[in-house]
Amino acid sequence: MQTSIAESQIRATGARVTRQRVLVLEFLLGQEKSLTHHEIQALLSKQHEELDSVTLYRVLEWLTENELIHRIAGADQVWRFRAGAGHHAHEHAHFQCVQCEQVTCFTDLALPRKIKLPEGFQTQEIDFLIKGTCPNCKPKN
Repeated sequence: MQTSIAESQIRATGARVTRQRVLVLEFLLGQEKSLTHHEIQALLSKQHEELDSVTLYRVLEWLTENELIHRIAGADQVWRFRAGAGHHAHEHAHFQCVQCEQVTCFTDLALPRKIKLPEGFQTQEIDFLIKGTCPNCKPKN
């Protein structure tokens, strides 16, 4: 029996491999864009068995905490989730299209220099969101 990439990544954390964790991670590894909790739930229910909201929320939180997926805050205050290479480093730019609301990670885009915080403050994560129009929504001239 062949072990899936998702199962191998979960096993590498030292945690228990569960059917739900493997299902969600395999699904996200196969996606080309970031998805909201509701989008993931709707698409998974079409392809597989129904996964309740609470279980999905817990699985997404666990996968995020273990850096197997990346959680992205959009301008609309809705979390989106993405798996794949290059999404483990949190200090990179994101682009959100103002028309289709799709969020894209820009891991190769140089960010402005680090911000020097006042004494006593410690950076944990930096969110850098660029808003505009994506190539799919750009008006044709």
